[in-house]
Amino acid sequence: MKRFYKDASAGTHEGALTVLLDGRPVRTPKRTLLAMPTAGLAEAVAGEWRDQVDEIVPTSMPLTQLVSTALDRIAPQMDAVVTEVARFAETDLVCYRAETPESLVLAEHAAWSPLVSWLEEALDARLAVTSGIQPIPQSAESLAKIRAEIAGLDAMRLAALSSATAVSGSVVIGLALAHSRITGAEAADAAHVDEMHQMERWGREQDAEAHMLLRRAELLAVERFLALL
Repeated sequence: MKRFYKDASAGTHEGALTVLLDGRPVRTPKRTLLAMPTAGLAEAVAGEWRDQVDEIVPTSMPLTQLVSTALDRIAPQMDAVVTEVARFAETDLVCYRAETPESLVLAEHAAWSPLVSWLEEALDARLAVTSGIQPIPQSAESLAKIRAEIAGLDAMRLAALSSATAVSGSVVIGLALAHSRITGAEAADAAHVDEMHQMERWGREQDAEAHMLLRRAELLAVERFLALL
């Protein structure tokens, strides 16, 4: 879509903080007012709209996309999204470790074990860890505590957690980022332990590296989004 406006600014409409394009409020794909909870987030989203040149490129507007997702997809079905995100804990990335080679075993342990320990300390939710890919059951009590934590989030924070969990493949990584236990860059490093080890052994592959960079950018955007809430 071609850029159709001259000015983008943070402002108010119907009492809500939003972005104004030539004085008109931005709406989501479902025509909901792009309402935001803080002036800082509204200004940052306005900045994304100002940065568009001739064409509007949605992928260059991650904060706008997160707000739209929160309003259009998350808010109307909070319980379903909570269940979707919490289900990652049943087979979480950080709970399934390599058996060989030793270098990968050590790399996964260094990146993931502190996060599993943090989860137990922060939420009193202990997840079992195994070697290999054979599914193992997790404690129903721990899964319930993780779900309760997720259910306590508002739509904006749930959108951020949902994005981070889907991108990383781990609700443990997502929760650690949401609690500021790790940064966006550290979340990306934790999510990419296996890929980085593979590249170190066999060399870099352009498509795989591009995919990793994209996921890193998404996690950095989630970190910034959470900081602006």
